[in-house]
Amino acid sequence: MTVLELLANEPVAFLICAGVVSLLVGSFLNVVILRLPLMLEQAWKFSAAEILEQPVSQPEDKISLVATRSACPKCGAKIPGWHNIPVVSYLLLRGRCAACKAGISLQYPLVEILTAALSVVVAWHYGYGMAACLAIVFTWALIAATGVDWRTQFLPDVITLPLMWLGLLASLTGSFATPQDAIIGAAGGYLLLWGVFHAFRLITGKEGMGYGDFKLLAALGAWMGWQMLPLIIILSSVAGMIIGIGMNMTGALKRGNPMPFGPFLAIAGWLALIAGDTIVSTYLQFAGLG
Repeated sequence: MTVLELLANEPVAFLICAGVVSLLVGSFLNVVILRLPLMLEQAWKFSAAEILEQPVSQPEDKISLVATRSACPKCGAKIPGWHNIPVVSYLLLRGRCAACKAGISLQYPLVEILTAALSVVVAWHYGYGMAACLAIVFTWALIAATGVDWRTQFLPDVITLPLMWLGLLASLTGSFATPQDAIIGAAGGYLLLWGVFHAFRLITGKEGMGYGDFKLLAALGAWMGWQMLPLIIILSSVAGMIIGIGMNMTGALKRGNPMPFGPFLAIAGWLALIAGDTIVSTYLQFAGLG
């Protein structure tokens, strides 16, 4: 029996494989969340210097997702490979740097555990096959987008646009949406938030969201089709309102300070992919419309 046959015939083996692989990917997603904004900032500064015809020199410490070794942000000590084992290393080190004993951010194990847990849920929901593999990649991308946006209030095109194109390609498999629904969903998702953005700015004179949010909703529409867009908007708005009120009450978010909308779109999009039809049918039955 080959490995693929084992995964296809043994659901538990497939779930374990999805969890272990996603733990490793979760470790890499931490790197993406922390380094990608810095890489883009370096690239922008380099491009701006060229446009302004200023002296241009490549930075000595050019940041890379792969080539740059992990180091303690406090003391700068390089982190050996066995200290980068997902979750396990954090527990063995008791959440502290081996060199300077500074605390290690809880973000690292939380992102790793979240990536593994959500991927296992996806694997369990879809079972072995192309749909599960695509949905797991979709999940990884949403986690990366959420982490970057939450930390920087910026959704990079290098995450949202490939996610949208992958969603359009995924529609060719028929796993989530038809090609026609995916195209309409991508266009409709972008235009929907674009319209809300300009209406809000016209009324208040303020910008309520960024263009990255438009592109993320376009990507979600490409994956699930235009039919899921209303559900995603409702779920993301409710989630944002609840968490925003909670953060205001606890003092974690001061009044007037902006809060990124991308993470709530990502949460709503993931829920819609996993249980969108169930949520809609349950609501219709509850409302007496089913």
